[in-house]
Amino acid sequence: MEYFELNNGVKVPALGFGTYQMPSSITEENVSKAIELGYRSIDTAQNYGNEAEVGQAVNNSDVPRDQLFITSKTQTSGYRSTLRGIDESLQSAKLDYLDLMIIHWPTIDNSGTYKALEDAYKAGKLRAIGVSNFNSNKLQSLINHAEVKPMVDQVETHIYWQQKKLHKFLNENNILHESWAPLGEGMSPVLSDPEIVKIAKKYQKSTAQVILRFLTQQHIMVIPKSTNPAHIAENLDVFDFKLTDDDLATISNLDQGHSDVNWPSSMGQEAY
Repeated sequence: MEYFELNNGVKVPALGFGTYQMPSSITEENVSKAIELGYRSIDTAQNYGNEAEVGQAVNNSDVPRDQLFITSKTQTSGYRSTLRGIDESLQSAKLDYLDLMIIHWPTIDNSGTYKALEDAYKAGKLRAIGVSNFNSNKLQSLINHAEVKPMVDQVETHIYWQQKKLHKFLNENNILHESWAPLGEGMSPVLSDPEIVKIAKKYQKSTAQVILRFLTQQHIMVIPKSTNPAHIAENLDVFDFKLTDDDLATISNLDQGHSDVNWPSSMGQEAY
């Protein structure tokens, strides 16, 4: 595993396990399997309805809690409801703290929502805080009024939307870029792209592994999701090879600059 360092010094695995749209009935089993295979970062959210099962897998694991990085996301707007939501997430998961809590989507009260994250962070309930689905304009507005600088922005990022403009902004502000839908969530032909197929053959890797390696080499954290045991293992096995500069340039040129999964137009690059 490779690790990135957040702007508060906390280290986070470069690759984690996603649980979006994973039914609660199979979440504990899949998260437990992921941890057993070597995943140390697990991503959930209040509106996924599986925080409790993620927590069960964490608490039943032989891996010490301080070696796991657990992320959840708020589904609230405003200070009081967000504070309550954080406590409910901790109670549901039966965890003393979360390693990262982020605002799931921009709300009608971003400042109040983020203030709740700041106070929970100061109270030791959260080791890191940040946002998701914020473009650079919305994120800059938040930074201007924040006491604690956001540490992560989790956004749709894959080879057909590499978020180059946002990535530059995040790097300049020392905020980690995290990718959701790194493999296109099954709604994109990224896994069958001819250039990716060619590079995968060269390294005797799968196209998914090439894409995940491309993103992590760009200093982008990824959280691929799968319920297929072979794919869960395969997605983790990406740190034993490194793409060349030519490979990186080839993949960089595949960028189409638009969402594959219904990103709102207000969040598009033209709104940055």
